[in-house]
Order: sequence, then C-alpha cells, then structure tokens
Amino acid sequence: MGHRLSKIYTRTGDDGTTGLGDGSRVGKDSLRVETYGTVDELNSQLGFLLAYDIPPGLRETFSEIQHLLFDLGGELCMPGHVFIRPAQVEWLEQELDKLNDKLPMLKEFILPGGNLPAAACHISRTVCRRTERLLVALTREEHVEPTALAFINRLSDFLFVAARVLARADGGEVLWRGAGAGSD
Repeated sequence: MGHRLSKIYTRTGDDGTTGLGDGSRVGKDSLRVETYGTVDELNSQLGFLLAYDIPPGLRETFSEIQHLLFDLGGELCMPGHVFIRPAQVEWLEQELDKLNDKLPMLKEFILPGGNLPAAACHISRTVCRRTERLLVALTREEHVEPTALAFINRLSDFLFVAARVLARADGGEVLWRGAGAGSD
C-alpha cells in the first residue's frame, strides 16, 4: 500500500490548486480535476445505492465496479498511467448481457424511478453520463486512454439495465406515457 495520510489537511490547496499523481499542480477547476471528481461522485452514488437491499449477484458486480471506478479516478489523476484495460470493458459487457438477457425487450421509454434502489441506480446512470461528457471534453484537450471512455460508456448502459432489474424486482418499471397522454 502506498502512502498513508496521517494528517488530512495539507494547506497546499489553499491557493486553489491541487496536486496530480505525477507531482504537477493544476487548478482545482481544471477539466481533469472536474472529470476525476465526477468519477468520485459516481463512485459515491454507487456506494449510496449499495446501502439498499440489492440482490447478492448485483451487489458483487456493483462492488467490483466501485473498485474499477477508483482505478479510473487514479488513472485520470496520474496522467500517463493506465489502470482500466480492455478486459474490464469486456467483463462489464458480459455482466450487462447477463442482466439484459433476463429482461423483456423494451417497447417504451422508461422513466427514472420504480423503487428506491432503482431510482438510486438511475441517478448513478445520469452521473455516469455526465462523467462521459467530461471525459469526451478532456480527450479534446489532453490524452485519455480510449479504454477509459469505453468503460464509462458501457457502465452507463449497465446502470440503465441494472435499474430495470431493480425496478422489476419490486413494483415494476415506470413507463413513459408519451407526449400529451393523460392531458385534457
């Protein structure tokens, strides 16, 4: 294990900068910091989701995803390092396929919600989509491994399917009525 923090505050960020893993300092509002901060937000949202009663297999998958998100945050914090590999993207695709194969085909749009775990999963999905948008923007300014973007893209799909599974486990999915439906 690397360095342990014996003191949480360092005062080095009081000037509005933060240190990257390579020792360089950047503004706390830099796109790179915003991106890995949003990865951390997504990881925290998944931790919140795991506070609910989640089926054991899905719980284990979410837990593994949290570890991979921590790795991704480290990759983004340490320019030039690669932690997310094609094997992790393939693993996530396999997990997604296992979940999706058990669901009926979608015929209508799904609204976020259904029950508390499904709603928390949908929030995770939207944070994941924001992470993806930030990663795309970052790739226009700096080098980011394409596998990182593929992982986040696949993760948002996984979270959508997982939300469907969670909603159907208790109460069902909330279907969109369509424009004008139900209005007088």
